[in-house]
Amino acid sequence: MRVLIVGAGPTGLTAAIELARQGIIATIIDRKEEASTLSRAVGILPGSLEILTPSGVTERLLAEGIKLRALKLFHGTAPKMTVSLQGGHPDWDYGIALAQDRTEAALREALVAAGGDVTYGCALTEMQQDDERVVAGTQNGKEAAYDLVIGADGIQSAVRQTLGLDYPGFDLPETWSIADVEAVNWPHGETFTLCMLEGGRVAVVAPLEAERYRVISNTEESLATLPLDLEVTQIHREGRFNISIRQVPDYKAGRVFLAGDAAHCHSPAGGRGMNLGIADAAELARRIIGKSLDGYSASRHAAGAQTIAASERIRRLVTSTGPLTRAAAFAAFSLIDRSPALQRRVARRFLSS
Repeated sequence: MRVLIVGAGPTGLTAAIELARQGIIATIIDRKEEASTLSRAVGILPGSLEILTPSGVTERLLAEGIKLRALKLFHGTAPKMTVSLQGGHPDWDYGIALAQDRTEAALREALVAAGGDVTYGCALTEMQQDDERVVAGTQNGKEAAYDLVIGADGIQSAVRQTLGLDYPGFDLPETWSIADVEAVNWPHGETFTLCMLEGGRVAVVAPLEAERYRVISNTEESLATLPLDLEVTQIHREGRFNISIRQVPDYKAGRVFLAGDAAHCHSPAGGRGMNLGIADAAELARRIIGKSLDGYSASRHAAGAQTIAASERIRRLVTSTGPLTRAAAFAAFSLIDRSPALQRRVARRFLSS
């Protein structure tokens, strides 16, 4: 079987690895000239670790990543809730924090070990399909025929756009910001830290590696917004971005299938984005091997819709500006902080796929 995978991020690489483990070496292309060096998504949850264990990727992620063992929430500088993740999952009672470029490096090495590879600097330019094959053209003027095509090429997916598929949803009005920094004396090293501020502003800190952190805010200056002391010694990257909440109605169009951000996107709230794409890829590969592709779209659309809804509930809660909503939220956080049973429930939800 000839399979083309467009996009060599975590979703595309996972699909390629899972197919290669069953003897199908896919062609995987990416329009970037070389592998990304951006940290991008940082949270890896137990569901992804389970998927990536047979290929050996999980072993490397565990060795390189920071184990997230707790969630902390502040109102300004005042601590309101600490949730231990212990007991949140039977095998991994923690998440893994690791810069996405290092996650992708581990995935690429596993793919090469399984007999595959990535062709960079190769953008998809056209596709035509019939009942038996898909003919794909790339920027170098070459065409090739494939049995199936997987579009794992992100929010601006060339595969989705070439198919003319709608990507319904909405864009958040505010500009968000991000900073990847080195810092010392941060006392919350193995935690995911969220600060809720007045006016619906938030700032989040997640570790990337020893003394390196990611700061995100729904303002234009993440470092300036963070109310807690973070002694920055070096700034690796700062940037601003906008967020869309979208999902395609159907992940399948003939012999072409969408996965990851090509099919769905949402805010960082909940830390599910990359993990959802990895789950898409694993299920799609399994269905290709098992010749049960008809159920892929319904299954993954339902999972995507559930994840988007959960992410939106979290985002709207922590960025709320209504005094009654905020008062109720802080009361709930205080109750959780005092209740081991509620903490275990939150831990299970956070670590679930």
